[in-house]
This record gives sequence, structure tokens and C-alpha cells, in this order.
Amino acid sequence: MSTMDQTDRQIVELLQDNARVSNADIARQLEMAPSAIFQRIRKLEDRGVIQAYRAQLDPESVGRGLMAFVSLKTEEPLGDPTVATALAELPEVLELHDIAGEDCYLAKVRVRDATALHELLRRTIAQIPHVRSTSTVIVLKTFKETSALPIAVDDTESTG
Repeated sequence: MSTMDQTDRQIVELLQDNARVSNADIARQLEMAPSAIFQRIRKLEDRGVIQAYRAQLDPESVGRGLMAFVSLKTEEPLGDPTVATALAELPEVLELHDIAGEDCYLAKVRVRDATALHELLRRTIAQIPHVRSTSTVIVLKTFKETSALPIAVDDTESTG
């Protein structure tokens, strides 16, 4: 695990809030030189703490207004990535998780509407080898959706 000092955490929080914030703006807020901010961000990228910068889009405006969570049961041999690989390649699948419990995978999907969801489930996902069954929950309203992670202070971190 990569440790971050307080300044790194502040930088990451600012970037999570607005990835387009300039190094100069971050430097002003943290009372540092822009070059020092640039170096810290580059190091955070190199260490893999910062993995990507993305624009957050309005799903309705790009024809993906319906969100659903699909639980899948499979009959694939242990360690066989067939189903996960096939699901991960689908553009409608935004998240895919290998889960504990009765189900094997949990997928977060976004599609145009109920008809598109039906097509995805029946004509695409059901045709993937080893998929035994699916269970779908349709989201009626979203109260919170974020990819921003809370930045906690590591109690074991050295200050130096």
C-alpha cells in the first residue's frame, strides 16, 4: 500500500472534486509552488495512486438513462475467467465484481431503456457460455453515485 502525506491527500481530494483544476489553483489553495504540485501529482500518477482522469457525463444525455444491477450465477470451472472476460467487454457493463455468496458476479449496467435491458439480458448475457441465471434490480432513482474515494489518514504513517 502506498502511503500519502497530508499534502498528497489534499491534492487527491481536490483532483477528485474537479480533475480539471489547474496546478496553479491547487498551489494557491495549499500555499505551495505550482512546480511542487506538478511534481507531487506526477509522483502520485507514477505510483498508481492517480490512475486516470475522466469526464463525468449525464447518462440521460448519452442515451443510457436506465441503470440496473445484474447478479449472475455461473457454472464455470473455478478460476476460469470466461464469463468475467465476456462481461467486461460489454460497453453496457460499467462495473463488474466477483462476489461472495450465492451469486458469482455483480454487474452495474447502463442502457437506454427497459427494452435495451431486455435485449442485453436475453440476447447477450444469456448467450455467454457458463451463465446459468441472472437476477436484475432496476434503479428507479439515484440519490448518490460517485467514484470519489474518502481519503482517510493512515494512523501508522510516518511523518517525514
